[in-house]
Amino acid sequence: MGGTPSVLRLHLLPANLKLPASFFSGKTSSLPASASPCRCYLLDPPPGGDFLKLCLSGSFTEAFRTSRHELWSDPSLFTHLLQACLRRRSFPGAKQVHSLIVASGAAGDRFISNHLLHLYSKLGQLHEAVKVFGAMPRRNVMSSNILIGGFIQNGDLGSAREVFDGMAERNVATWNAMVAGLTDFGHNEEGLELFTEMRCRDMRPDEFTLGSVLRGCASVKCVQSGRQVHVYVVKTGFQCDLCVVSSLAHMYMKCGFLEEGERVLGGLPFLNVVACNTIIAGRAQNGDAEGALRHFCLMRSTGLEPDKITFVSAIASCSELATLGQGQQIHAQAIKAGVHPEVAVQSSLVSMYSRCGCLNDSAAVFSEFNALDDVLWSAMIAAYGFHGRGREAIYLFEQMVREGMEPNDVTFLTVLYACSHSGLKKEGQAVFELMKSKYGLQPRLEHYTCMVDLLGRSGSLEEAEELIKSMSVEADAVIWKTLLSACKIHRETEMAKRVAVHVLSADPQDSASYVLLSNIHATAERWGDVSEVREIMREMKVKKEPGISWLELKNKVYQFSTGDRSHPRWREINDYLSELASKMKQHGYVPDTSMVLHDMEEEEKEHCLAHHSEKLAVAFAILSTPEGHPIRVMKNLRVCVDCHVAFKFISKIASRDIVVRDVSRFHHFKDGECSCGDYW
Repeated sequence: MGGTPSVLRLHLLPANLKLPASFFSGKTSSLPASASPCRCYLLDPPPGGDFLKLCLSGSFTEAFRTSRHELWSDPSLFTHLLQACLRRRSFPGAKQVHSLIVASGAAGDRFISNHLLHLYSKLGQLHEAVKVFGAMPRRNVMSSNILIGGFIQNGDLGSAREVFDGMAERNVATWNAMVAGLTDFGHNEEGLELFTEMRCRDMRPDEFTLGSVLRGCASVKCVQSGRQVHVYVVKTGFQCDLCVVSSLAHMYMKCGFLEEGERVLGGLPFLNVVACNTIIAGRAQNGDAEGALRHFCLMRSTGLEPDKITFVSAIASCSELATLGQGQQIHAQAIKAGVHPEVAVQSSLVSMYSRCGCLNDSAAVFSEFNALDDVLWSAMIAAYGFHGRGREAIYLFEQMVREGMEPNDVTFLTVLYACSHSGLKKEGQAVFELMKSKYGLQPRLEHYTCMVDLLGRSGSLEEAEELIKSMSVEADAVIWKTLLSACKIHRETEMAKRVAVHVLSADPQDSASYVLLSNIHATAERWGDVSEVREIMREMKVKKEPGISWLELKNKVYQFSTGDRSHPRWREINDYLSELASKMKQHGYVPDTSMVLHDMEEEEKEHCLAHHSEKLAVAFAILSTPEGHPIRVMKNLRVCVDCHVAFKFISKIASRDIVVRDVSRFHHFKDGECSCGDYW
């Protein structure tokens, strides 16, 4: 036999197995006849580092060619080839290696079968994984765990649960996989029930279990269950685990308990980026945009580097406050941090610039990368819609479809919103039908609300009302209020009274609905009905939300409320408003006193109109900025009809571009015209 290796590695193969002679490089010998009716092959020592390097690089074919004979002496080496197939995401390669495993007689090895099971599951080839699982002569808990993970990864929770329920023995990883799968796919109540069952079976949840169940509590906003988990966290000593505590804080913040969330994080010996992200996102999602930005600045001052999640929350907060200057600074920081190419960051920037009144900057961010991502494209479509550019929104939607992207329900919502704010009734109806017929998407309440808004604005009030009655989902106060707003636009007093019953029944504490109804009566000069509405508000202890407007100048935010005289430059602002009123009347402006919901003298009504918060903000901006500088003002309510008319006159008299963002949309006033075309 020549030189004999110092260690002989033998592997027995079935006698009837036919393999090409070239398959082996070693020489053959034979065993005594009494040993077994098998052939025995004398092989070389195990492969060196080249085999492993090739496997690590995903070169499974080359790895097999260089060390194919060693595989028969050490079947465990097949696992490296399987991992190489996984790195290459190669299903054909997986099938080839699987065939070799069967040919080598190693298919019954549980360790190798588990690796094969894992490979097929990761590649999404569940039918192959199920075959391997069914053929395994000896399974263990890991075998079932791998198959459960594969089903969950591919969204088949039913099959995962079937395997889970059929297991005679489970470990913590089994429960973790099932609880996480249920919560990740929105079955939060079932996930919480499974967690309870786990505890009843005396299984000790680990940090992964706790993280999943706390995410479930956050999703359903069940703070009571979250508090119970919090007690368990303290009892088991997980209150110092950063991941668990971050999940706990996220739960509290998602449920609206900001202070408790921050108090939990305050108990940690140190904060990292994940913990800071939890605080910033919690503040942003609970309407405290200023607090979110304050924590963002604090985080940077401590030397922690924000990641893409941090920037998304910070940019969203700038969107909410419409603080353009701060948004631009954070944009620059995102570029410096190298996260600006991330789609989530791009989408946030598109939305931020749009909500700050800079539609061209939104388009510039969108065009810079133009990634084929439905979230980014939906954000740009929404930006066009928010600025009343419905035609551009529809064009972008059509281009998105041509590029091969499939619009989802959010995309359709942004297109419908754009149509409703641009008077594109036929186009909106066509998009609504397309959504159902071609893409098989069931309209949500938000889609119906857009359609009611579209029909109502165009004057098709009866059609809008019929749509509400025929919906497959239950109507809420918002959709009825949308129709009530249309009644105000078209002065349909009788329908308004009928619709108001639904609105106030659904949400009796919403001040905006009472104000809308009162406004409708005031327009018709039905002062008795106005008084009746105001009396109901007093009885229900409902207070009208005050009108607030704000703007940003030199990185400082200035806020104004209707009739407020507290500003240090009040006299100057008041005098300038009087001057503007005189000039506007010379150009044909007539104050729309129907907007004043009180029965008083005309002069008093005009005085009330002249001191609306948005007029105060615009006057202050003109006095505080250089000539020709554009003005951007934000308001918490819809801009009133009189202010809308006044700003058209002011834009021409003062030679200023005035951009006003109200709760519904943007208005761009220039040279006596508004971008909405008075369709708002």
